Amino acid sequence: MSAKVSVVIPIYNYGRFVAAAIQSVLEQTHPIAEIIVVDDGSTDNTAEAVARFGAKVRYIKQENAGVCAARNNGVRNASGVFIAFLDADDIWYPEKIEKQMAKFAEDGEIGLVHCGMREFDGESGETVHLHAQGKGGWLANELLLFVEPAIVVSGSAIVVHRRAFEEVGGFDTNLKVGEDWDFCYRIARKFKIGFVPELLVDYRNHGKNAHFNVKEMERSMKIFYEKAFKTNDENILRLRRQSYGNFHKVLAGSYFYSKDYASFVKNGFKSLYYEPKIFTHFLTYPVRLLKRRSTSSN
Repeated sequence: MSAKVSVVIPIYNYGRFVAAAIQSVLEQTHPIAEIIVVDDGSTDNTAEAVARFGAKVRYIKQENAGVCAARNNGVRNASGVFIAFLDADDIWYPEKIEKQMAKFAEDGEIGLVHCGMREFDGESGETVHLHAQGKGGWLANELLLFVEPAIVVSGSAIVVHRRAFEEVGGFDTNLKVGEDWDFCYRIARKFKIGFVPELLVDYRNHGKNAHFNVKEMERSMKIFYEKAFKTNDENILRLRRQSYGNFHKVLAGSYFYSKDYASFVKNGFKSLYYEPKIFTHFLTYPVRLLKRRSTSSN
């Protein structure tokens, strides 16, 4: 008998999307023990949209407290040995859970399994980006260094063993952006990570996704790094300068593309302070700026 899988769907005012998300869970080729929708204080038609599925879905309503609190609440009410998260505006492919559970079966040290993901435009349905790169194994240092996509960091792309979830204390409710990164990192410190290199999630890009809030991303990721380096482990501390350098490099790029050039410059200098060799990376920005202006003027 296969281990029970519980699915937790946090939602806030996405009643127009949630039916497609739930239906994609019901169409999984692997048995699903339960579907729990945690409504984080929605004021739209979320309750009605979920109610159409009847006893197939358990509905929990809470006061608005954020996606992390909603996920944690869902896990507290779940009975499964494995927990799969699905954001209410995303969709799973039918074999997602089956393939991720097969990966868990390969190695008892695995605490979390992620998979590839297709990002699509919420209006046109066209593909925006394919998040197909990822790794398995002991990945904590790679996540800390913020260099390459070691993990497809989206709640909808991960399944976690309950033991791993409970050992790290769930999601950090102080974070509003980067909470998935923080969660995956803390698990990666204690467990192996598994990866299914297939596109098994459709991630809806509709311009209101949390990661577009660069200011909040900066605040949350600073909390992440403060926690990560609050340690006496020399193997972690030796990565501090490189990690902060890469973080401010990524942050500078995010501010650049959001046209906040003052914050771009500030974070660019911070990046160079921590990692001077990043200088060559910033030499290409004038070319990118010219291309951006050329595109916008056409």
